[in-house]
Amino acid sequence: MDSIREQHKNPGSRTRLSTAKILHLRAQQGEQVDVEVVAETGSTNADLMARLDLLQGPVLRIAEHQTAGRGRAGRVWHSVPGGVLTFSLAWYFPGTSQALLGLPLAIGVAIAECLLALGLPVSLKWPNDILKDKKKLAGVLIETAAARQGGSWAVIGVGLNLSVPDALETDIGHSVADAPWLAQMDRNQLVAQLLNSLAAAMEEFRQHGFAAFADRWNRLHAHTQQEVLIMDRGQVVQQGLALGVDAQGCLLLQTAQGTLPVISGDVSLRAAATP
Repeated sequence: MDSIREQHKNPGSRTRLSTAKILHLRAQQGEQVDVEVVAETGSTNADLMARLDLLQGPVLRIAEHQTAGRGRAGRVWHSVPGGVLTFSLAWYFPGTSQALLGLPLAIGVAIAECLLALGLPVSLKWPNDILKDKKKLAGVLIETAAARQGGSWAVIGVGLNLSVPDALETDIGHSVADAPWLAQMDRNQLVAQLLNSLAAAMEEFRQHGFAAFADRWNRLHAHTQQEVLIMDRGQVVQQGLALGVDAQGCLLLQTAQGTLPVISGDVSLRAAATP
């Protein structure tokens, strides 16, 4: 049963997040997802991970402000109230966590396609960043846990830059993208559209795996046919021409030794310096 747990409305934001409005704006697969809006929390991912044994179905938890948001490989996700949209979606899958290998890329496709439908030109950086103007606009962190009834829970954390002030960009330490036009939207409508896209993607992934998303991901690939570096803890571990991804979500890298599949794990991609 849907619940309404609106705990806060932020008077400083352009539009206030509202559980009731997001619930009303859900459509199709999104209608099975419960919604929670909170004023502030450390991490929406951590909140849901701590409650997995109590969940009865999919839950979207969104915070006006996260104080301890996390990205991949233990990185900090910097946030500012009203300027960064931060939320997490808990979803149950009947298979093991190993079957979720390509899920981060499928999430990237779902978010990118939603933003493109809203008129925002974006592309995808392997494995799970959404880019605008070659800079990071949104990131995804997925954590998994075995479910008591068998199968696995995935908790999908998303951070989307709407309007990034100079001070926040200084904290981040490098240039990032934002989307001022999206920042003018009713955030409840934006969240609902993202939820609808993500929920549809979760059902498609459950039925068909990443194979259903591979061609769509490759069409949005920001580094196709470009020389790239694969980094692990700051060290280059592979270098080659990025060809795209396969049906499992591995990056296909053309090297002097032939075409190699690269599994995401905690490695990251960087464009090679051009001469």
